[in-house]
Amino acid sequence: MDAVEEVKSRLSIEDVIAEYVQLKRAGRNWKGLSPFSNEKTPSFMVSPEKQIWHDFSSGKGGNMFSFVMEVEGLDFKGALELLARKAGIDIEQYRSSGRRGGPDKERLHELLELAAKFYQVQFSQNKMALEYVFKKRAFTKATALEWRIGYSPNNGSALVEFAKSKGFSEDEIKQAGLSARSYRGGIQDMFRGRLMIPLQDPQGRVIGFTARQLDDDPNAPKYINTPQTVLYDKSRHVYGLHLAKEMIRKSQFVVLVEGNLDVIASHQAGVRQVVATAGTALTEPHLKALSRFTGDIRLSFDADKAGVAATERAIPIASRVKVSLSIIDIPSGKDPDELIRQDPALWQQAIEKHQYALDWLMKRYATLLDLKSAQGKREFSDILLPVVRALSDDVERDHYMNRIAETIDVSREALEQKYRKTGGPERATRQRRVKTETRLPDRVSVENQKTQDNFLSLMLMRQTLREFLELITPDMLYTDDGRNLLKFLHDHPDFDGKQPMKLGETLHSDGLQGAAEQRTADVPNGTAEGAAEAATRQDAESARQLGGLAGERAGAVQSFGDYVKIEALLYEELYQGLELNELHYEAARLQARLVETFVKTQKRKLADEMETADTGALRELLGQAKKYDELLKLVKGAAHGQSQE
Repeated sequence: MDAVEEVKSRLSIEDVIAEYVQLKRAGRNWKGLSPFSNEKTPSFMVSPEKQIWHDFSSGKGGNMFSFVMEVEGLDFKGALELLARKAGIDIEQYRSSGRRGGPDKERLHELLELAAKFYQVQFSQNKMALEYVFKKRAFTKATALEWRIGYSPNNGSALVEFAKSKGFSEDEIKQAGLSARSYRGGIQDMFRGRLMIPLQDPQGRVIGFTARQLDDDPNAPKYINTPQTVLYDKSRHVYGLHLAKEMIRKSQFVVLVEGNLDVIASHQAGVRQVVATAGTALTEPHLKALSRFTGDIRLSFDADKAGVAATERAIPIASRVKVSLSIIDIPSGKDPDELIRQDPALWQQAIEKHQYALDWLMKRYATLLDLKSAQGKREFSDILLPVVRALSDDVERDHYMNRIAETIDVSREALEQKYRKTGGPERATRQRRVKTETRLPDRVSVENQKTQDNFLSLMLMRQTLREFLELITPDMLYTDDGRNLLKFLHDHPDFDGKQPMKLGETLHSDGLQGAAEQRTADVPNGTAEGAAEAATRQDAESARQLGGLAGERAGAVQSFGDYVKIEALLYEELYQGLELNELHYEAARLQARLVETFVKTQKRKLADEMETADTGALRELLGQAKKYDELLKLVKGAAHGQSQE
């Protein structure tokens, strides 16, 4: 992972942009007033899922780096350094002088992948582990393979010795979190005699392990996790997201449980939009990671003291992240795995009966406390007021102040008095000032680029409309990215924008701008965002050589991959849901406008040349003008919204 990808993994684009633009949720995306024009109707869009932004008023767009460059007036190097500081990343380790002794992340990924395979082989040979998984937990063989369940031998240093035999050093084994210090000196296996559950990042790469105890030793912890490493951070990692994200997108909600085995059981039962955190330690980065896929997050934590405390902590975090947090009540105090084994349908029913988190919390304490007594009213308000205070939305806060007053039967004035006495000062959210001067873009140029981008978004996402590409040539378009996309669609007329599994590979082999690293294995079929995700990311090989990065990385600001994501977003915002005949009409109109503008420009040039041309040259110029007139006749009327019949 280079410096750019490290920043992207730690920061979300909506948080970066929200420091400059007041954003409001609009479905899966966020919307606000453009910082680049004086618009009064919001047309500035941010897509957390695609990690891109697009300003419909000015035609600008890109990733978080391009946005910071625009608003702060920085070059790429300056934007990268600013965002790295914000993310808490030491940029020095990526400079050209080398990694300064830091761990090689790719080597650690290779080592952890090797360890996962080693544990899987050991699992297939250990009777106790097999019985626990297949009999006690009732997992199928397919489930065990899908989740790569393994077993760590209980002989001290089996994995360490195996890793060494494959060329890995002791330092690398430590850095991967796979070893512990032996009391005799040297190192030994971190995990011994335990069921091994690989922890994988959203792309499916192994970054660590959870190890479950199999024997009944009362002095040993039930679970051991990989310690904090350069790859694994439990405050950010969401278990199972690599296998759940497609169903999260489709269902538009996610269920968050406590245990990894609960996740596996739910997926086996067919409820696949389920993920987990490390116990009840739910953090803001967890919710931000999930908010890229959905704004509907449903918690299914145990109804014990720790679970309730985690819910109370999560409510204000959810309010800051702007997601809807609700609670799933499981009957009889069971955990999801127990309920699924009883009847998978009961688990599905429990998920569907979710209750908004703060309502659930009020209902719970209204049951536990005597709200007719002064003590009960005091305790109820003591518990609920700090949670309400942390809500970021004024309307929601006011609603729950009324609800609390009604529930404990006190006046709103008395509750307000306690609220003011027990809390700290309110924090006002302020946007940072855009440092660069707002230059209104040339209206004609903006409209021309909009025509290009809207046309290409239809061509990318609707294969049946590609007949309209026949008349379009590269010199009719206005940007390099637009010309690259046109070339790709001309070269690959059968490419389906809604099933883009081969896009990254094709772009790489074609050598188009921005082609570098293919990340398409987890792309969902049949979605506009699929085409966006399949677009290759322009990972500059100089990300480890920051000194010479600015010039080489300038193209990454509006990389071809980001352009394809923007095209998918345009289609989503402008055309998704329209009938085919409406799309056909729009494609014809945009095609005609591109041709008409091109012809007008070319004929103006011909007219200038004719003024000084001799007889022979004039004849040739007139022939060219006639060809342009014939081209214009092919699209006559469509540019002005008339039928092409």
